[in-house]
Amino acid sequence: MPELPVNQVVPRLRSALEQHRRAVLSAPPGSGKTTQIPLQLLTAPWLGERKILMLEPRRLAARSAARYMASCLGEALGERVGYSIRLERRTSSATRIEVVTEGILTQRLQRDPELQGVGLVIFDEFHERNLHSDLALALCLDAQQGLREDLRLLVMSATLDQQRVCALLRDAPLIEAEGRQYPVSLNYLGWDADRRRIADQVIRAVSQAWEEQSGDLLVFLPGVGEIRAVQRGLEAKWMGAAEAPRVCPLFGDLPAAEQDRAIKPDPGGRRRIVLTTSIAETSLTIEGVQCVVDSGWSRQPRFIPGLGLSRLETVPVSLAAADQRAGRAGRLGPGVCYRLPGEAQHARLAAHHPAEILQADLAPLALQLCAWGISDPAQLQWLDPPPQAAFSQAMDLLRQLGGVDEAHRLTPMGRGMTGLPVHPRLAHLLLRAPVEAHAQACDLAALLSERDILPRSAADGPGCDLALRLRLLSAWRERGKADGLNSSACGLVDRVSRDWARRLGGASAFAETQVLSIGGLLALAFPDRIAQRTGHARFRLMTGRAARLAEHDPLGSEPYLVVPQLEAGQTESWIRLAAALDEAQIRSLPDLPIHEESCVIWDDQAQRVVAYREQRLGALSLSRTPLPKGDTEAVRAALLQGIRSMGMHALPWNPRVRQWQNRVCWLAQQGLESDWPDLSDDWLEQHLEEWLGPWLEGLQSRDQLQKLDLMGILQARLNWDQSQRLDQFAPSHLQVPSGSRIALAYAPDKPPVLAVRLQELFGLSETPRIAQGRVGVVLHLLSPAQRPIQITHDLAGFWARTYSEVKKELKGRYPKHYWPDDPLQAEATRRAKPRKR
Repeated sequence: MPELPVNQVVPRLRSALEQHRRAVLSAPPGSGKTTQIPLQLLTAPWLGERKILMLEPRRLAARSAARYMASCLGEALGERVGYSIRLERRTSSATRIEVVTEGILTQRLQRDPELQGVGLVIFDEFHERNLHSDLALALCLDAQQGLREDLRLLVMSATLDQQRVCALLRDAPLIEAEGRQYPVSLNYLGWDADRRRIADQVIRAVSQAWEEQSGDLLVFLPGVGEIRAVQRGLEAKWMGAAEAPRVCPLFGDLPAAEQDRAIKPDPGGRRRIVLTTSIAETSLTIEGVQCVVDSGWSRQPRFIPGLGLSRLETVPVSLAAADQRAGRAGRLGPGVCYRLPGEAQHARLAAHHPAEILQADLAPLALQLCAWGISDPAQLQWLDPPPQAAFSQAMDLLRQLGGVDEAHRLTPMGRGMTGLPVHPRLAHLLLRAPVEAHAQACDLAALLSERDILPRSAADGPGCDLALRLRLLSAWRERGKADGLNSSACGLVDRVSRDWARRLGGASAFAETQVLSIGGLLALAFPDRIAQRTGHARFRLMTGRAARLAEHDPLGSEPYLVVPQLEAGQTESWIRLAAALDEAQIRSLPDLPIHEESCVIWDDQAQRVVAYREQRLGALSLSRTPLPKGDTEAVRAALLQGIRSMGMHALPWNPRVRQWQNRVCWLAQQGLESDWPDLSDDWLEQHLEEWLGPWLEGLQSRDQLQKLDLMGILQARLNWDQSQRLDQFAPSHLQVPSGSRIALAYAPDKPPVLAVRLQELFGLSETPRIAQGRVGVVLHLLSPAQRPIQITHDLAGFWARTYSEVKKELKGRYPKHYWPDDPLQAEATRRAKPRKR
């Protein structure tokens, strides 16, 4: 067995586990913790003949670690060391160390809460904070406390908040090991951070590193799409070159043989460029790597509770992840790391990525907790408890799927769903699918849980239709290949589908008896993702949120879709995978919350109140039947809403009503008395129900509103005494010396205006006043042609200082009119000249 740095702490670790039954091991990359600790603890006296389960977050690392440990024992895989990962298991009755991934440990705990025959559970690379790891640790702590006091728990990590983890494990001992890390030189390229140019920038960086360094290159990219783009670019760059490198992709969904080719040195001695995602940050040692190129990006899942959607976001790596990536260059000797971001950008990175439990879809976790007999996460111990909003939404979904009842107790359907290691939505689909559609249901579940069999560039052509993908998958099975398809993705989907068929065996006790279309099957898993077309390629989801397809997508003209995969945007979502659904199938589907209700609304287009009976599915209207008459109060409320949407100008205003309203508003602003009501447009619009509502009985349209006696309705806001005082304090007209009654123009916050011809004021010495003499009016003095010649609030001053000049100008322009020398002694007239007496 090789001598590695972590071996030095094994005695302390054995003692800690013996005395405390819980321990935390902090050991840097390259120390050997993943492969050496299980082997060293295999002979611990407290373990006896029981086995060790090690939870490894990634399948690639699990397989690699198990293979290496078996080789250290000189045995084949499946003897004393084995592994269990999705779709693959290499164990036997002799297996003492079993490496497992993701939800496999949770499934075992649900089947056997005591974990009989297991003496130690190791949580490796716990710093990745995988949702399944957090859940499995919470369940193990609960089992240890209530069922298995002798069960040992060990949490291992390279970068971890050790004190928090120790506290979670009830002050478990912390054991720190030295690392075996060679120095790594850091080159900061300082290129602009642009998500759209990741592949181009990485190709440039790899080309530079290839020329400047020796040995193999390990290149970190955010996802498979970028890996394929960089692979195409590099292979094109070196096409036909004698010293061309071998470009090896490395990600979780690759077949095991291709993964092995990326991990092991090239048999012919060619230099390699290994393109990988974050799966290679820890646990794996890729032989021959002396140089790392770090794009500075990673892809993280994020659940949006308000939308009920998960999306993968391309985000900058954390400082911890960047250090892990750089460290890969120093596993076997001194190395070099090229970082695309600049040093200043790097310094601004977050210390760690948020734990998955804080930003993931919690429906799988909620189902597992209910199966454990817990409906409140607070009953368990968590490093970070599940967010309440996301957990509540998860429970709502489980109730909708029939997995739990109103008291959050697991139903028979829920027990069936827990037995399938897949998202509760897809478990519901598999259990409810009709017998004759079992194969299709398995294919759909596989297509939705794995990578798309159509590359994104190809998906832009045929579109988002899952029915098309089912046909293409069938063609691939018949011929063993199909043009335009991702063959490795097809192979994985086929394996996963066959695994579901094997697990289900025969017909489920919950299977539907009716025939369902592809869209109908999908609706069993996504009853809340039914969408109705609102325009070409535009849809509305049951939640009311807008969603859209690409303009050319063949599904764009379908009346209804089921949309299992959405990409959330700011105001609407992009549909990525969907299937058509017709209204008849919607009505026949079980458990859909179709409600019938009578509705009375204001129709903006018709500008009238409309009453109808409607069948609704969430925000979707399935049908409307007109009603001859709506509820009186509902009609009144709809009409008031219509007035608000049209604006106050929709009421039958005329100059006489506006003049009266302005008089009241002006008088209320003067502060002469405190009891005047506010009749401004703002107040009237905000209090429509109060002053207008009682007068709307029998009215339903804008045209009918014109029959309202708006003057009478507004005057009813004043009592008799106020009506009298209005005429006294704010008269509508003033009589001038000519005998004419001239209307006053009122406006808020301004003195009233009297617009009158100059000749009609002859003989008047002072400016007229209102409000019992407290307010002088503003005079707009008009020419014989009714054009303003002077604006003044001082009539006496006008006669004394300005009239003579005005007279000179106007007498020449209007010679037939009367222009006396002394206006105060002249006779006022409405005519050109006074009548002769």
